[in-house]
This record gives sequence, C-alpha cells and structure tokens, in this order.
Amino acid sequence: MKVAKFGPAFLILAAAAGRLCAGTYAITGATVYTLGPAGKIEDGTVVIRDGKIAAVGRSVAIPADAIRVDAAGKIVTPGLFDPKSRFGIEEVSGVRETRDDAVKGREFTAALDVAPAINPRSVLIPVNRIAGVATAVVAPSVTEGGTIVAGRGAVMTLGSTDHYLLKDPAAMFVALGEAGADLAGGSRAAAVLYLREALEDARDYLAHRPAYDEARRRRYRLDRLDLAAFEPVLKREIPMVVAVERASDIEAVLAIARDFDLSVVVDGGAEAWMVAGDLAKAHVPVILNPLLDLPSSFEALGASLENAARLAKAGVVIAFETGDSHNARNLTQLAGNAAAYGLPYEEALKAITANPAKIYGMAGRTGTLEPGRSGDVVIWSGDPLEVTSAPTQVFIEGREIPMTSRQTLLRDRYLALLRHRGALPPEYTKPEPK
Repeated sequence: MKVAKFGPAFLILAAAAGRLCAGTYAITGATVYTLGPAGKIEDGTVVIRDGKIAAVGRSVAIPADAIRVDAAGKIVTPGLFDPKSRFGIEEVSGVRETRDDAVKGREFTAALDVAPAINPRSVLIPVNRIAGVATAVVAPSVTEGGTIVAGRGAVMTLGSTDHYLLKDPAAMFVALGEAGADLAGGSRAAAVLYLREALEDARDYLAHRPAYDEARRRRYRLDRLDLAAFEPVLKREIPMVVAVERASDIEAVLAIARDFDLSVVVDGGAEAWMVAGDLAKAHVPVILNPLLDLPSSFEALGASLENAARLAKAGVVIAFETGDSHNARNLTQLAGNAAAYGLPYEEALKAITANPAKIYGMAGRTGTLEPGRSGDVVIWSGDPLEVTSAPTQVFIEGREIPMTSRQTLLRDRYLALLRHRGALPPEYTKPEPK
C-alpha cells in the first residue's frame, strides 16, 4: 500500500521532539510580546538556554555559543496554551476505539484521570505544535460521559514524548447547565443537588477518613476513590472547571464556590458578560469561544461577539478554547476576532498564552517571556492574530521543533508527484522539498 510507506515517517515525526536537545539560541531583531512586566519590546532579543528563557530585552548579552536566529521584521510571542483539549486521548472523533475521553455507566467518575491514557505520539500533536501550540490541558469530556462529574485533566507539553506531563491532576471537570441537567435526569436542580451532595460527602469523608475505613461512618453516594479525588478540589489545590453557558447557571456555580470555598472556572460562559461584575468580584476566570454569537441553544440566547471584551473590561481573566483538538491551531483566529470586537490586542494574546497558564497554576513556568520561564517561544512571519501569518520557527522547552507534520508530509508528497508530471501551475514557486 502506498500510504503504508509513510507510516514510519509519521511515527518519527511524533517522536522527534522527544529526541531533540535543548540548545542555546539568541532570537534577535524581533518585535517581542513578552506578555509579562516588560511588555512589548521593539528590536528585542530573546535568549534561550538550558530549556529556559535566559534573557529578554533590547540590550541583551548574547552568549558566545548561542545559535543566532535573525527575526528582523517578525513577531515573537510565548508558545500558545490550549486550556481544554483532547490531545492524546482522541485521535479520530468518529472512531470510538481511538477515544479515551469519557466513561459511561457510572454515577460519579471524579477519580477518572486522563493522564494514563494520553498518547504523546498522537499525529494531532505535530499538526498543532508547528502552528505554535506548546502546552495544553487534556480534559475528559463533560458531555459524552454518564455523569455530571467527568473526571480530572492534566497539563502536558507538546514538545516531548517523554516527561510530557507537567501537572497531574490539573483540574476537575464538571457539567451543569443543559448538559448537566440531561446527565442528572432532566433538571438543572438535580444536577446542582448531585454536585452539592458529592462535595458534602467528600468533605465529610476527608474529615473522618479513619472512621470511614473502620466502617464507623455513614454511607456515601460516592465510592472511596471518587471521594478521595475531590481532596485537591476542596483544598483549593486545583480548580473545578464547570461547563455552563446561561447567566443564572453561572450564578449557581458562584454560589457553590462560596459555600464550599472552592476555586472554580467557568467553561463556556456564552452569557458570562451578563454577570461579569460578579465573576470579577469572585476572581472566577472564564474559558470561552469568542466566536459564539448565535443562540445555538436556549442557554446561549445571550451569546455575543463582545463577550470577551466585556469580561476583560470588568477584570475577569479569560482564556480561549476552540473545542476542537484537531484544530487547536485556530486559537489565534479566536483571539484575532475577539480583538476585532473590542478586546485589547495584548489581552487577546494573553487569552491564548499567559491567562490559561495562570488559570491552571502554571504561570511560574510558562505563558510569558521572562527569565526563568520555559523556553516556549514562537517566531511569527507577521501579526499572529492575522490568518495570513504563520510560525516560521517554534521552540518548546528550549528545543527547536521540526516544522513538519503529517499534513506537510502529504502536501510535499503530492507536490513532488505533480512536479514529476509537470502538472503544477507556473505561478507555484515552492522549492522541491528536501
């Protein structure tokens, strides 16, 4: 079979980043958006050494052993951060055997952790990392499972096939709103009740674990593993990410967060702008798709293209999600559209870099270009929020990523075939791939 001869190449691609060594690089002459305290730097230099950002600025000493990368006329940003993906746990959406994102048939699956199922050699990863995606949260599905508590997600780097897990668990994922109502028997009230009962049971279990182990405590709806899984949530060590769209459902989430002293994140939030002040006051971030502007459901009647701008203006930390791991690379398009509808430019960049890192407790590691942060750096041909721009080079954890994916291999294969047949149009000037 002709396709089979490319199979090993695909596997080599998926593993390539794991074998590359972090070198010393000096990216010079660029417009650098640090998205940190240094802000925007014209004619800036970024030095990467030992996998981390070593220096950023206009007058930076360049190490003698550094590989110089001329980025004059280009833009440099931190690597993109996808705040909710299926990388490594979903390969083909329509083939159930390639999906490990949900469990059906159980009332609670809080203990489900996606990390053991992640395949860091997924062919989706090279496709997205050459578009600048460096880090992602891999999350269980909150709509495909059998319970309102979908389980726990993990933060992974897309630059390695070994040591790819950066934080596990990173968050607990829960569904309320219409999805939660459907999973709870048809009523939002039932979904909220189930979640409150789960949290109360877990809190009681953690306070009386020895008595429970000796069968001297009341029975709980959750089993032991699910009860224990809520511990980092109740201790505010990880956030509970709750899928809701309607303003009143968001208010229900805020009430639960107050009553149980939780760190929560709103996922979806089509009507979040209606309660932006309450979200800001409670320090609750929102992960959203800023392109949603049509009432695709009754709970999203208030969807607006100005949702992101209004939330940011109120002081809410926002991050953007595509909802499609096959095309997480479209994060820049989301940010560009949000900027077109009133979101300040650098805030749009932060929504796909610094803010997701902050939401998941990774701000000290990635998301900005500051000394000591991971060497996740993207050099763009032009404005990253314009669809005509693309990365020219990507560094993840200080390693230069091969700008090759399954798609580029197939492109080059058939371009070579067309060249051989003399069938390429004369205006096509791309050189023969080497």
